[in-house]
Parts: sequence; C-alpha cells; structure tokens
Amino acid sequence: MTTIEKTDVTSQHKPNLDQAGTSPAPTAKKTRFLDRKGVKPVIGFLVPIALFIAWWAVTAAELFTPVQLPSPSAVIDATVGLLERGDLWMHIGISVQRVLIGFGIGAVLGMIFGAVLGLSRWADALLTPILGALRAVPSLAWVPLLILWMQIGEDSKVTLIAIGAFFPVFTTLYAGLQHVDQHLVEAGRAFGYKGIRLFKTIQLPAVVPSIFSGLRLALAQAWLFLVAAELIASSMGLGFLLTDSQNNGRTDRLILAIILLAVLGKITDILLGLAEKRAIARWS
Repeated sequence: MTTIEKTDVTSQHKPNLDQAGTSPAPTAKKTRFLDRKGVKPVIGFLVPIALFIAWWAVTAAELFTPVQLPSPSAVIDATVGLLERGDLWMHIGISVQRVLIGFGIGAVLGMIFGAVLGLSRWADALLTPILGALRAVPSLAWVPLLILWMQIGEDSKVTLIAIGAFFPVFTTLYAGLQHVDQHLVEAGRAFGYKGIRLFKTIQLPAVVPSIFSGLRLALAQAWLFLVAAELIASSMGLGFLLTDSQNNGRTDRLILAIILLAVLGKITDILLGLAEKRAIARWS
C-alpha cells in the first residue's frame, strides 16, 4: 500500500477533531420555558391574580354597588363570619360528600355499561339507542321525578349526581373500546387470550387514557349536578348557600360559594389527574 493510500485510510478512521485537537462537545438540548420545573403552576396563577386585582380596583372605584359586586374584603369578612359560626365547614363537607358518593356510583356504573356495550355487539344493539336518548335529557328534568320517588333527601341528590357522572364515563369508555386496534385484539386471541384476560391484557391498557378523560369530565359534571340538586331541594351545602344568600341579599356569601365551588372542583380534578398519571405509567 502506498503512502497516499495509507493516509486516505487513516483519515477515514480518524475521529473528527477540532483545531485544538479535541472532539466537539455535544449540543445541549434547549429546554423550553414552559417545560421548566415550577413554571406552569406560576403561570397558571397569573390570570386569577389579575382578576382579583381588577375586582379590587372596580369595587374601590365604586363602579358597582355593594349589592351588585361586594369588595374582596367584604367576601373575606363573610368567610370569617361563617367560619366562626361553624357553618362553612358544614356546607363544604356535605357538598364534597355528595359529590364523591354520586361520582363514585356514576363512574362505576359508567365503566360497567361502557365495557359491556363496547365489547358485546348484542348489548350495543339493545342498549345504545335508549342510553343515547337518556343522555339528552337535561339534568333539571330528573329532579321532580327523583323527588317523587325518593322524597327530598340525600338519596335523590346523590342519584342526580350519579346520573350526571354516569354518561361521560360510559361514552368515553364505549368509544375507546370501539376504536381499539383490531390487529392487537386478533394477536391476543392468537395467543389464547379470551374474555376477561383479553380485556385486561390488550383492551384495558389501550383505553386507560379514555377512561380518565371520562372520569375527569364526570367529576366536573358531578359538581354541576350537585348545584342543580342543592338549588332546588336542600338545607345544607354550597348550592343551598347560593340560594339562601340570594334570597337574603348576601351577595358576599354568594360570591364566596361560587369561589369555593371553583376551588373544590379544581382540587378534585388535580387529585384525579395525579391518579391518571400513575395509571398511565402502570398500564402503558
């Protein structure tokens, strides 16, 4: 081999060095601003803070009467008054209890019906039309019938909340099972998977995101149906606090009830979101 050939071969296998004789450092991946740790929670508080400042400025400028829009300090005073009387925790506790029980019942029934109709063609043909019709019934339309059947008590309120939570879970799970890749299902059957084993191994992991999407929608619906139940027939709860405040001209307590509903709804959604991350990590 000639000297030129040796030089060519050596140059082909020689590592790419810079002028200083060292290999170039790999380019670091640039982290986006919103992807940095702790940035998103801080950004999320900007709009509520801006709304609070605007609220304070509008009331300080007396653009509205105290009855139309009380000041933040008036709402805080109302909160302190309810806490001193012990009423606020009672309203919060009973509303959270109703939501959790109704949501749990509706979510379980929604998953059962969604799984059955999503996996069985006969059940799909028999029950999908009637469930689709019932889903279109407004929430308030159920109230007179539930009161007639169950009287004005906890059973009617929890049942109404369960109805509200049922349909989002049922719809998302049913649709998710309808769109599972049939090639995966056939592959599972080829390995001898059938029935519950096929569902747990192939179909369930594929629909976990759909299940939690339905659960989060159902949780929001549960809070909406809670207010519908407590607005009409209740002596306790945040919905009752809304109507009672309206009847007594206590706009400060009315705004407090709205804020509490928003905060409690967000807290429960965050907790469900944490459960969703763990479930997806386990089943994916």
